[in-house]
Amino acid sequence: MTIFRPHQLLRPLVAALALIGAGIGPLYAETMAERTAPCLACHGETGQSETPEIPSLGGQPAPYLLIQLYLFREKQHTVEIMNEMTKSFTDDDLRSFSGTIAKLPAPPVPADTGDAARIQAGRALITAHRCNSCHGLDLAGRENIPHIANQREDYLAKALREYKSNTRHGYDGVMAEVLTPLTDAQIADLAYTITRFR
Repeated sequence: MTIFRPHQLLRPLVAALALIGAGIGPLYAETMAERTAPCLACHGETGQSETPEIPSLGGQPAPYLLIQLYLFREKQHTVEIMNEMTKSFTDDDLRSFSGTIAKLPAPPVPADTGDAARIQAGRALITAHRCNSCHGLDLAGRENIPHIANQREDYLAKALREYKSNTRHGYDGVMAEVLTPLTDAQIADLAYTITRFR
């Protein structure tokens, strides 16, 4: 005959409650710092990316970040990891994340001043192709226009090439129009200069 002991029933119940609590707790308990931690794991703890082809988010205007997060959530900008991370975001989440991330410091001017000839060529391209008329004379962006000064060079080159090939879309056709006449070498010089912009 099996002897029933109440504590034997209690153990699985406690374990089940612990699992349920672990599953639902973060929905209510997570702070914004905890919620943005996965973002900063890729984009850099202080908003300065150290991951190839992943942009730094520090210094970005909140309206720009809000629009980008919305585009990811709606899969209008397809980057699988970002689409997955934002798919359950509410509109309030979009506002909270963009507001929090916008407070991170902009990337610093690198110590490397770069090759003077390439910098000169890149500055001429910035002026000739009106980068500074939208992004500002300091390339710090505003409202829905991104901060590009001192952004990662590999990310800039990738984004510029995608705009030129029309595999990445801006709010309108301006980026594709500006980049269409540029050669790949010019795009490389542009990214090189913007990364070292001072």
